[in-house]
Amino acid sequence: MLLLAPAAHGLTSAAREFITINQELEPVQCEKRRLRRQMAMAQVEGRSLEPMQKRFAELDRDPKTAKLEKRLAALEPVIKKSTDPEDLAAISRQQREAFYRCE
Repeated sequence: MLLLAPAAHGLTSAAREFITINQELEPVQCEKRRLRRQMAMAQVEGRSLEPMQKRFAELDRDPKTAKLEKRLAALEPVIKKSTDPEDLAAISRQQREAFYRCE
């Protein structure tokens, strides 16, 4: 949260909420990204996708995750219409950083 504070100073409340939710979902998003890669490799290698699909479905069924993802989906149109030029740039930066932390 301390890393977010300096970057979020000039952002709208919707953008700050979007970034906060993304940070909360980061571990789940990383695991889903890892599972997608594993499923692609398993498909190429002719292995069963079932264990990975099962875990992916478990992640999607988690009520907390589902609630946060639903809120992100509701915030997305608000963010896209934002007149603050810093909103999209800050969100993009946060998502890039999260992507590389997953690697």
